[in-house]
Amino acid sequence: MTGIVIWHNPRCSKSREALRLLEEKGAEPTVRRYLDVPPTEKELRETLDMLGGPAIDMMRTGEDLFADLDLTKDAPDEVLIAAMAAHPRLIERPIAMADGRAVLGRPPERVLDLLED
Repeated sequence: MTGIVIWHNPRCSKSREALRLLEEKGAEPTVRRYLDVPPTEKELRETLDMLGGPAIDMMRTGEDLFADLDLTKDAPDEVLIAAMAAHPRLIERPIAMADGRAVLGRPPERVLDLLED
């Protein structure tokens, strides 16, 4: 397995838990503080492809910013991707990736799926 990359927000308890679970299993993930180093639209599209779902599935729709930007759950993926690139706090966390696969760590234990063959 190639290395695991985790888009991490240290202020988020779910993100901290996911990172802890990976480290307890011996993984040494590369931590990307996505609020400090936001993903590009291209990276967001690639991550969505690995997740296998629509853009809305990786968005924090409960954020006030979601409503402030007049976003809706049925907005086109390209609109949502552009919003996440411009406002990374809209990205649900954590997201962990390895070997062309990605998982959303909700619940945090889901990140352990990346350790399975």
